[in-house]
Amino acid sequence: MSTTASNQVKDLFAVVMAGGSGTRFWPASRAARPKQFLPMGSQKPLLVQTVERLAGLVPIERVLIVTARDQAALVREHLPELPHENVLEEPCARNTAACVAWAALEVERRAPGSLQLVCPADHVIAPVERFEATVRAACDEARANGGLFTFGVRPTHPATGYGYIETGAVLGERDGHAVHAVARFVEKPDRARAEEFLATGHFLWNAGIFLWRGSDVLAGFEAHAGDILEPLRALVDGQGDVDAVYPALRAAPVDVALMEKASDIKTVPIDYTWSDVGSWTALEDLNAPDGDGNWRNFSNGNAELVAVDSSGCIVHAESDEVVALIGVKDLVVVRSGDATLVCPRGRDQDVREVVDRLRQSGGRFL
Repeated sequence: MSTTASNQVKDLFAVVMAGGSGTRFWPASRAARPKQFLPMGSQKPLLVQTVERLAGLVPIERVLIVTARDQAALVREHLPELPHENVLEEPCARNTAACVAWAALEVERRAPGSLQLVCPADHVIAPVERFEATVRAACDEARANGGLFTFGVRPTHPATGYGYIETGAVLGERDGHAVHAVARFVEKPDRARAEEFLATGHFLWNAGIFLWRGSDVLAGFEAHAGDILEPLRALVDGQGDVDAVYPALRAAPVDVALMEKASDIKTVPIDYTWSDVGSWTALEDLNAPDGDGNWRNFSNGNAELVAVDSSGCIVHAESDEVVALIGVKDLVVVRSGDATLVCPRGRDQDVREVVDRLRQSGGRFL
């Protein structure tokens, strides 16, 4: 994994949250290989894409991955250059507040006063140069004036699947990038409300990417989520056992536990291509359709799609195999191992119901 050391941000660490289960991507995403280890929009897994995207900002030695203990071996397999101690293994899931607090404490222990970029492992972002530019702008502002930063995507349509950020006053500008105060966070809206947000021009999609000085985020946790921070502080100080500490922590998203309660919240709007790859239909935005108007996501270069009088379909295949479509339109077709998923494109969010039913029947194919 190559880096450009001369341009890297000297006081920046990157924290990658990689512990999700990705149930909406069953059957490709399973307990043994969740979504972040799947190739989406590329033949490289999402986790690898994420870490490579960071290479122009931080060396691999300053990248920390927070993941589930049973996924740690997969992380190390995909990122062999990552130092062993840079994988924080969660014994159980406690949402993002706990993982962010743990990583913040660990980074601050290693490099007091440093900056921290926190990002999910399963996003697709392009071009990388524009991503880097917004991160550098936020670094400059955080270094000079502090605050907790979130990055907001300029909305292109009235999406109902994202949380929104209402922007407040412009606080300044860094290298051409405006820095706004955050007026409020809004949970996922219905269609009518999303249309209102889009019309005002004052709302952004919440990308779930954060940046801050270690001292600022730890002060925020102390003020608003001390019950999460303090047991983890003891753990990082060597006074606790992760298997005893972690299960007792409150499970909460970092947005709810910290960001919605803190006062000095800032946002940098971003206008590069961004996707949280939330469902199979998201592949429409990551790959161009073929000549028949179908989207292919093949992790094996020898897989083949034969479409006869078929269009508007999203097809995922992983093995040296052929998927044939005849006279169908607007389907999601996923071939993975011992399972096949077929559904209309508009019902791909209902994959979770399939996962729930399989879990109730013993979880054999999960």
